[in-house]
Amino acid sequence: MELHSGTFDPNNPGWQGLILTPAAAEHIRALTSKQPELRGVRLGIKQTGCAGFGYVLDTVTEPAEDDLLFERDGAHLYVPLQAMPFIDGTTVDYVREGLNQIFKFYNPKAQHECGCGESFGV
Repeated sequence: MELHSGTFDPNNPGWQGLILTPAAAEHIRALTSKQPELRGVRLGIKQTGCAGFGYVLDTVTEPAEDDLLFERDGAHLYVPLQAMPFIDGTTVDYVREGLNQIFKFYNPKAQHECGCGESFGV
């Protein structure tokens, strides 16, 4: 999949990275503590939905060569370098919505979201 929205240089002071809230960090730690082979969670994006892009979460046993690591209180969030132009500055939270608990993404680069909240556009 080819994604283009500029380039990301982790050494550029203009980039913000990602922020894990305490609740998101706690949930990631809980996930990884149950399976010792897990090193963390990977947050990527894919082209999907009515707004253009969707977030993809996977567990990580071995980080990819181009993964960037964002860490909070021992929780590891890996992000593929190619996704950073789309999600730089995003806060990752874990919240309760009714009876469900889900990861929520507060992405300052998202110019619009679809009505169901499953996809975003930049």
